[in-house]
Amino acid sequence: MAVTVRGRALRLCVLAGVCCVLVAVGLSFRAELGALLGPVAEGDPARGRYVQDEGLADEAARAALERLTEPSGGREEARILTEGAPAAAPWRPSDPLEARTVPAEPAIGALFSPGPDWDSDHHCSAAVVGSPGGDLVVTAAHCVYAGGFRTNLAFVPGYQDGTAPYGVWVPTRVYVDPRWTESSDPDHDVAFLRVRRPGHPGQRLEDVTGAQTIGFRPALPAPARLVGYPNDTEQPLACSNTAVADGPTQLRLGCADVPNGTSGGPVLTGGHTLIGVIGGRDGGGDELTSYSSYFGDDVRALYERAAGDAP
Repeated sequence: MAVTVRGRALRLCVLAGVCCVLVAVGLSFRAELGALLGPVAEGDPARGRYVQDEGLADEAARAALERLTEPSGGREEARILTEGAPAAAPWRPSDPLEARTVPAEPAIGALFSPGPDWDSDHHCSAAVVGSPGGDLVVTAAHCVYAGGFRTNLAFVPGYQDGTAPYGVWVPTRVYVDPRWTESSDPDHDVAFLRVRRPGHPGQRLEDVTGAQTIGFRPALPAPARLVGYPNDTEQPLACSNTAVADGPTQLRLGCADVPNGTSGGPVLTGGHTLIGVIGGRDGGGDELTSYSSYFGDDVRALYERAAGDAP
């Protein structure tokens, strides 16, 4: 059950026979509170790095696949699906400025977190970004770290209507800025995941789905669109407007009806250049506004650390 008091989300739950009230201070209604309750590991918070246990990752993939339909044709079928995906429509601001349902895109997907927590289905969104290893995904830090690194993550690119057209991918390593692990600093609400596809050794995510180009120090204002997966629907939504600076460390985009689950979804300009992920201030925003931590030098350093880290 959820109620709202003075703009703050309160959730009531019964866990192990004990009633508790969680007050989401500093988080918007879309912040994923289930991440506070899911299975977590300590990792290396001082470095902002977690090497995922392979068995836990495989279990997350298996649990996700219990409710998903995955193609059987392997790499070739996924390549054909990707090449046949519709091109993004020419940019124009949404009218009205409200998020609406859109077709799924291969390089954008839902983050699932199967297991004994509130987010038994998809709880956040994420996107594939170009990297030397071809295996890098970006999302919001609050989707993967809250008091520990979440151990039950599974990324499903192009997810729609219960299908995983490009397979299910699980982290091998997770990276966040140490300032996030220390204090949940909203200026560092960004995470990168190196991923693999269980049962398909050697397959690279980027070869299957393509990737967004990541852009650092974006010039603002800029025409942009956000894309994300509400956690109570089975297809993505999107909204387009001009992204503007909100101080030196945040990006803001005014669009209504961007709900729970869209956290971590990409903010894109120029078609497929990623300049933010939904998160940052107020856990990503409120009923009318979305935020992202600004992709400046700190995010560049985090990206380079994740992309260049040897297995």
